[in-house]
Amino acid sequence: MSRVQANGIEIEYEIGGSGDPLLLVMGLGGQLIDWPQSFIDLLEERFQVIRFDNRDVGLSTEFEWEPPTRAQTMRSLLTRRPPPADYSITDMATDTVGLLDALNINSAHVMGMSMGGMIAQAVAIDHPDRVRSLTSVMSNTGDHRSGRPSKRLLAKMARLGVPTVENAAELGTEMFSLFAGPTWNRDEHLAMAQAATERSFRPLGTARQMAAIAASPDRTSGLATVTAPTLVIHGIVDRLVKPSGGIATCGAVPGSRLLMYPDMGHDLPAPRRREMVAAIAMNAAAAPAHTSGAPS
Repeated sequence: MSRVQANGIEIEYEIGGSGDPLLLVMGLGGQLIDWPQSFIDLLEERFQVIRFDNRDVGLSTEFEWEPPTRAQTMRSLLTRRPPPADYSITDMATDTVGLLDALNINSAHVMGMSMGGMIAQAVAIDHPDRVRSLTSVMSNTGDHRSGRPSKRLLAKMARLGVPTVENAAELGTEMFSLFAGPTWNRDEHLAMAQAATERSFRPLGTARQMAAIAASPDRTSGLATVTAPTLVIHGIVDRLVKPSGGIATCGAVPGSRLLMYPDMGHDLPAPRRREMVAAIAMNAAAAPAHTSGAPS
């Protein structure tokens, strides 16, 4: 793994595979090691895959502002009143473009998962020349209507309590069980969560990212300007970001394709990964030819 300066912060990243660059943007609180390895292996057969830690998680720059409490942020999501936040999804999108600059990459295929899908959308809207193709997975448009979790799910998540370094892996796994799909493997997830906790434990960073999501504006009108080939992937049994989030995203981006799986929750189901990668590659193949190198 390596680290670069980008957009005034340090970003930890890793590159593997060969081919056209594919930038993967992780979701809320997730680290670059949280992408399932079998999924990465499949992608690296077709692309040069770039993974990184978003700001405030993993080994990238940690911020210091005091985030709203989980209850305050969830209340903001329910009331649609933005909480105080010192950065937004737009800022995290600028980080992403800064990473491409630092790596001397003019443009890349961009795929984001959950919050990472929001960031990837913002990159495609604000920096269209940097995005060869866009894949938005289990995400939404930020319109605060589509892809919203139920109040019951939010209440269950709130009752799980505050994580500590001792219980973070178990608590995170229990939380994930509330919205994962039927093929999700608890033991595999727990092992991954334990590795992530050992690498970095930043619950306040996750809280800041959650506040950034809640404080960010609707991207629907901006998505109407996206011209990059766009694939939207969503799970029909996703309870965290309901399927309406993917449907709205596809409806907002002209010419986009919606791929929905009946056995997918808010996760990347192992039986579907090869099919997903083939769809991502097909979407990427629809992009016009791009030159390599840094932007002028």
